[in-house]
Amino acid sequence: MADRLFVTCEHAGNVVPKEYAHLFVGHEHLLPTHRGWDPGALLLAREMAERLGAPLYFDKTTRLLADLNRSVGTPDLHSEATRHLGKAERRRLLEAYYFPHRRRVEVGLAEAVAEATAAGDRVVHVASHSFTPELHGKVRTADIGMLYDPRRPGEVAFASAWIEALRARDGALRLRRNYPYLGASDGVCQVMRRRYPPEAYVGLELEVNQRYVEAGGPAWPKIRRILLETLGQALDLPSR
Repeated sequence: MADRLFVTCEHAGNVVPKEYAHLFVGHEHLLPTHRGWDPGALLLAREMAERLGAPLYFDKTTRLLADLNRSVGTPDLHSEATRHLGKAERRRLLEAYYFPHRRRVEVGLAEAVAEATAAGDRVVHVASHSFTPELHGKVRTADIGMLYDPRRPGEVAFASAWIEALRARDGALRLRRNYPYLGASDGVCQVMRRRYPPEAYVGLELEVNQRYVEAGGPAWPKIRRILLETLGQALDLPSR
């Protein structure tokens, strides 16, 4: 069995569509922060996809409009900028800027899983994210977090392999499992786990501390390079 990488990035940008710009009057200060997007996540997603020849699905609309990594009906789907809208307007918003990405991912993943299963392989879905170094006055104690469902052995094994490769590459990195969020909580990976069996689908949300992006300098390119190299080691890639 070989691994076939599939990459997504749900919080790739902080773009506000023109027709909804008026909703962000008074909320403009949130757009460049972690509330508006995941800085660095799209660059890393692109590099993973390019290096390993994987498909990439992303959207640059701000998560403050509708969070692409939350399910319809959950309280975090809309922010304070949009949750006051009427039901019909929220539905129009979702049809224009939420469902297109989710449907692209669903269709792309369905095709990838079908092809992989026919060949006796599996799909490894890495969703690229980043997290703010401090939230509500509490400093996050990790450089890299890996979010997965501990009830799925394939996800445990894959996350463990990637973490071991990272530790071997740079022992100073602070690595944590299911941090700063729980891997089995609501998100695109969790939705896909309900659709595909563990032997066909492995989902993992990669969380990188945004302090690397904010600080700039050589540390940010270095951690991306390490992540790319070790991802290739953790995956059981088909021979070429």
